[in-house]
Amino acid sequence: MKDQDINKLLKLPLAELMALADGIRRRTTGDTLELCGIMNAKSGLCGEDCKFCAQSSCHSTSAEAYPLKRTEEILERASRARDIGAGRFGIVTSGNALMKEDLEAIARAITRIKKEIDIEICASLGELSREDLAFLKRAGLSRYHHNIETSPGFFPKIVSTHSFRDRVRTIKAAKEAGLKVCAGGIIGMGETWSDRIDMALALKELDADSVPLNILIPVKGTGLEGIKVVSCADVIRTIAIFRIILEDKIIRLAAGRESALKDFQAMAFMAGASAMMIGGYLTVKGRAPEEDLRLVKEVKELWAR
Repeated sequence: MKDQDINKLLKLPLAELMALADGIRRRTTGDTLELCGIMNAKSGLCGEDCKFCAQSSCHSTSAEAYPLKRTEEILERASRARDIGAGRFGIVTSGNALMKEDLEAIARAITRIKKEIDIEICASLGELSREDLAFLKRAGLSRYHHNIETSPGFFPKIVSTHSFRDRVRTIKAAKEAGLKVCAGGIIGMGETWSDRIDMALALKELDADSVPLNILIPVKGTGLEGIKVVSCADVIRTIAIFRIILEDKIIRLAAGRESALKDFQAMAFMAGASAMMIGGYLTVKGRAPEEDLRLVKEVKELWAR
């Protein structure tokens, strides 16, 4: 798709844009709605300065700080994720680097989950080498999560302690290790529409398999605490544009969907979304699983029409 064609999408009436995106979703990913659950397995005290993050030690927030959870706790959360309908379970740790003993402990947990629980395993553990990623793949990891956060041009305004290039390097290392990649970002951080489009194009170039879209939740104490929350219409338009650009990739609703979309979450799935997180996020609680399962039923009924 040419740049001028992409820019035309910004001027299309929202209903027309949604219909275009939904048609692409039907042709490419079909009527499968993927659910995933995540666990904040190691929280807080992160040395990076990401302006949006409650876990950064550069900010003063109420986010919990604790070391890596025990294997049994990780298994318990994986089992719970499966029980509420998730097909994937993600192990997430704070910080941009992982100590060797933590990496090995996570690998052991992955192996046990693979053997004992019927669920696919993902992980988000910061910058890892291709060797470390291959080690996790041998343990049973199937997908590695590493967001690019925003566009290459806007990234330095959000993070200064590491670069966009660092993010890309880790994503490429995961691909080289034979892992699927989950990579997306956050909207509503003050970026322009051009930044959002550039983020989608960067993810297309990286061939990300799954693309989570978070909507910023301005957390008190972070660098973006006072920013205006993005509108429901802008969220829907963003999802539709991502579907049109990324075509057959999984587009996943993530943190912030409840506060930004409120009672209109089903609209996101009529605009190209094909997956969502269930059971809560890292430092923010989500809706009760029962509510989200009712949403899944509603979406599948809408897709069947």
